[in-house]
Amino acid sequence: MYNYISGKLVEKEPTFAVIDVNGIGYELKIPLSTYSQLGKQEYCKLYTYIHIKEDAHTLFGFINKDEKALFLLLISVSGVGPSIGLTLLSSLSTDEIRSAILRGDAKLLQSVKGLGAKTAQRVILELKDKLKKSGHEDIIQGEAFASDTHNREEALNALLALGINKGMAEKGLNTVIKTHGDQLSVEELVKFALRNR
Repeated sequence: MYNYISGKLVEKEPTFAVIDVNGIGYELKIPLSTYSQLGKQEYCKLYTYIHIKEDAHTLFGFINKDEKALFLLLISVSGVGPSIGLTLLSSLSTDEIRSAILRGDAKLLQSVKGLGAKTAQRVILELKDKLKKSGHEDIIQGEAFASDTHNREEALNALLALGINKGMAEKGLNTVIKTHGDQLSVEELVKFALRNR
């Protein structure tokens, strides 16, 4: 329906962004990776997917076509809805997700909240060949670090928005900071916290 939305970024949170297009504010659910890349820019362009149910029309936004394409692949798997797809993209990078699928690493996929063992296996089974055909076999994983107290607060808000209990979220963040230090980005704080659940 919509390929992308381009306009003024009027609001940005770890789980959503609001873009003003000619006086109409579009609220899009976004993964943490998109939130991190939006930075402090005034104008932005997000590639979109609209999910239509009887009781709601939900708009999802992605920083680039690659992220959107992987999201669409993920939700094509039975048992993986848009919420789990978004959580996957918030917990792992696109390369980490593809690498896990290609290597058959169900354990890594299962570490993401809401994704059980059977569904993780189904994701690998249904998407492995598709990824091989699209030329994603040479994926190298990497992680970046950088953070402060403000980032911890934003990470906590993101975890709460993803449905994590506040006590569990705070405990998880404390463990992450203790293990990896306090120089993590919001995205990395949330990713590690979600993996440690």
